[in-house]
Amino acid sequence: MHSSIRKSSGFTLVELLVAMVIASILAAVAIPAYSNYVRKARRTDAKSALLDMASLEERYFSVNNTYSSTASDLGYAAFPLTVGSGYYTIAAPTVVAATTAAAATFSLTATATGDQTKDALCTTFTLTSAGVQTSTDTTNNSCWH
Repeated sequence: MHSSIRKSSGFTLVELLVAMVIASILAAVAIPAYSNYVRKARRTDAKSALLDMASLEERYFSVNNTYSSTASDLGYAAFPLTVGSGYYTIAAPTVVAATTAAAATFSLTATATGDQTKDALCTTFTLTSAGVQTSTDTTNNSCWH
C-alpha cells in the first residue's frame, strides 16, 4: 500500500489570480463609496462657516443697524475666505441696504474648490439673512440635511 500524498508548498497561480480578482472587485466598490462619504463629510465645513458668518453679520447689524460686506467688519482678513481644509471658499457677502419699503438683507455663498467640485449636487451653498438655505441641489435641497 503506497499512499500518494502530495506536499503543498504554497498557493497555485490560479488561487493567486482568484484572490487578486476578488480584491480588485472589492476595491472597485469600496474606493468610490469612501470618496463620496468623505465629500459629504466636507460639506459640514461649508455649512458651519456660513452659519458662523451669518451670526457675525447679525452681531454687526445689532450694533450698526446695517449688514457689512467688508471682511474686517466681520473679523476676517479678506474675501474670498477659504474654509475648512480648503475645499470651500466663501465670497464676500451680498448686502442690500434697507429702504423705506424693505429691510436690509444679506446673502452668503460657499463654493466648492478642488476635489470637492466632484460633489456635483453640492458645489454651492447659500444662506440668506431670512435663514433660507439653498444649494446646487434644487430638487430636494439634500445638501443642508
